[in-house]
Amino acid sequence: MPSLVRSIPIAALSAPDFLGVGRLDGGRRPAAKAYFWSLNDFACRPASAEIMVLVSYMIRRDYLVVGAGIGGASACEGIRKYDKRGSVTLVGAEAFPPYKRWILSKSFLREKEANPKKLQEVDERWFDAHKIEARFGTVVTQFNIERRLAVLANGESIEFTKACLAMGSRPIRPAMAGTSLGNVIYLRTTRDALALREMANLEKTIMVVGGGLLACESAASLRMMKMKVGLMHRDAYLLNRYIDAETGAWLTEFFTKHGVVLSMGEALNGFEGKTVLRNIQTKSGNRFPVGLAVVACGAEPNLDLVRNTPLAGPHGSPVTEYLETEEKGIYAIGDLAFYPDRIMGGMRRQTHWENAREQGLVAGANMTGKKRIRYEQVPYFWTEMFDLRMDFVGDFTLPPTRVNLDGTYPKKKFIARYYQGDKLRGILLCQQTQREVDAAKSQLRQAQGK
Repeated sequence: MPSLVRSIPIAALSAPDFLGVGRLDGGRRPAAKAYFWSLNDFACRPASAEIMVLVSYMIRRDYLVVGAGIGGASACEGIRKYDKRGSVTLVGAEAFPPYKRWILSKSFLREKEANPKKLQEVDERWFDAHKIEARFGTVVTQFNIERRLAVLANGESIEFTKACLAMGSRPIRPAMAGTSLGNVIYLRTTRDALALREMANLEKTIMVVGGGLLACESAASLRMMKMKVGLMHRDAYLLNRYIDAETGAWLTEFFTKHGVVLSMGEALNGFEGKTVLRNIQTKSGNRFPVGLAVVACGAEPNLDLVRNTPLAGPHGSPVTEYLETEEKGIYAIGDLAFYPDRIMGGMRRQTHWENAREQGLVAGANMTGKKRIRYEQVPYFWTEMFDLRMDFVGDFTLPPTRVNLDGTYPKKKFIARYYQGDKLRGILLCQQTQREVDAAKSQLRQAQGK
């Protein structure tokens, strides 16, 4: 860590110096660095009227982006579009540059040879070309809102004018026995995917726990790799958070026909084993002998850095339509942002790639002060399972009161429109073209009067 040691006569220290953080630059504010010290830095020199002060320099930046996923990378892109000269630092905990996280449960898992470079969304050289300091494999341990100060794990500090929080999500670990056993995988990062690939070659019996998007994608990919795959879900059909019962029953049967052994209505009770997984126990008392488990029981926003501050709420980090928190100059995007949905109404938090990408561009532009853009997008996400492509346009948070189906399940090509009363709220498209997806977005806007 860049630092220096200075010897200071005790007489030179005034009383106010001991009340907080002092400065060794005579009150001047350097353009790039400022030297700070505190009482914790003092070490007395024996038989001397001086003390030794260990001083670390503080980096000053116009913009700090915390989180190096697609949201953080897009925020940098948005900043540079409108501010070519402002100083920018991007800090990310993962060692890899921003990458296509959504591929991890799909093609990346199935490829014969793993090539992490194929995942990259933004080439590392892009940051150098745009004069953005990118620090990968770096963790922010403290975030001081009032002082606009971020402390890194290596002890360095970054003083910023504006910041964007883009820390994403982390997998939920069920509060039960055995969740940290070897061969229990939580698929979130490139390292997780590489570990799963390696273990899957050794353990041929795999259980996927969960019935959402990640669980279904992982189970489908592992089955396409000719693995013996089971899937355990506590509800009656797959993707029950998003689709209606009739479509869910068809999808569940579709997985069965592709050789996935389903255990529906089974709730997880714990993992058994001394050091590695041996059995999965359910609340009904059943035991499944498996050597590898993929746990996909949801995700939660990474808000520990700003816990117990106004930036952390029960549903994420509350932001305005401009993606700014109540702390002026601090923005939150992607999996963190609990934002007002200007199209569908209400407040919403989305955990999907397209949302993080678009919000990053909007927040980055707004941070510069040279643009004022509202985030206004129809909620959208998609999934691939076996040979199916399904696009979800609109709001799927509530069960529909009415479903209109165009097409048929046996042909695996249909459009299902979900209504709340007489109002169209969501459109599910199976095996449809991009043109149809775009038309669905327009239809939903019109239905909401937007």
